[in-house]
Amino acid sequence: MENHRYKKPEWLRKKIALSQLESMRLLLAKGKMHTICEEALCPNMGECFSNNQATFLILGNICTRACTFCNVGAGTPMAPDPKEPQNLVDTVETLGLRHVVITSPTRDDLADGGAEHYCRVVQAIKDHDSGIRVELLIPDFHNKEKELEKIAFSGAEIIGHNLETVPRLYRIRKGANYERSLNVLKRLHRLNPNIHTKSGIMLGLGERDDEVLQLMKELVDVGCRLLSIGQYLSPSSAHTPVIEYVHPDKYEYFRKKGLEMGFDFIKSSPYTRSSYMAHEYLQEEG
Repeated sequence: MENHRYKKPEWLRKKIALSQLESMRLLLAKGKMHTICEEALCPNMGECFSNNQATFLILGNICTRACTFCNVGAGTPMAPDPKEPQNLVDTVETLGLRHVVITSPTRDDLADGGAEHYCRVVQAIKDHDSGIRVELLIPDFHNKEKELEKIAFSGAEIIGHNLETVPRLYRIRKGANYERSLNVLKRLHRLNPNIHTKSGIMLGLGERDDEVLQLMKELVDVGCRLLSIGQYLSPSSAHTPVIEYVHPDKYEYFRKKGLEMGFDFIKSSPYTRSSYMAHEYLQEEG
């Protein structure tokens, strides 16, 4: 049972209409594509699917870690599909996407964590249309220089890696380490200062304001200038419970504080997710 301070508030009662999902699901099935939208039970799925937007999940839908906040299934994944880069390009073309967001489960079973497969996917998109902006949301690759260098020079314009929460609460991220994740962002920025690095965090897990502000400062210090802040929603009673439903005013507080710290763009609201309205982060660049 959730241990939040009060019942689910009015601002967190978005409904998903099944009619908004069906056509997108058929298209994705045809292309043999997974989305994090479906795997993570994202509350924005209906809105995004109805606008022909989705965040693609490459390298399968099975994760080698079992984070207690995440709904992606854990287990033994299948080998990467060599046809996936072209399948994704075909799907992107059908949807008419100009900003493509790609993520994956963590693949600790692969020698390079899937870094080369990420690069093949980006290259396939750029070969199809170099004007399409690509955003990657990557696992930590154990902070290995070789893998991160591949990603940094993959051709993607935005590379994200989520810190998810403050260091004190990292027990929810099985196999992850706060300093390692922060160093991933630091290393990416150092390897290729021309890319935009991005991160995301969840509120409602029991974090304090001072801890959130410290995390934000540390992101700025490692060159990260794009940030998403959203409400954690527990996928089931077996996952980490929600401690608090954070009021919208607090999201605006953190957004303003972050911009004062030096972030270029922050999307911060209860329904914000890492890739929600992702095209807006670099809107000024066209």
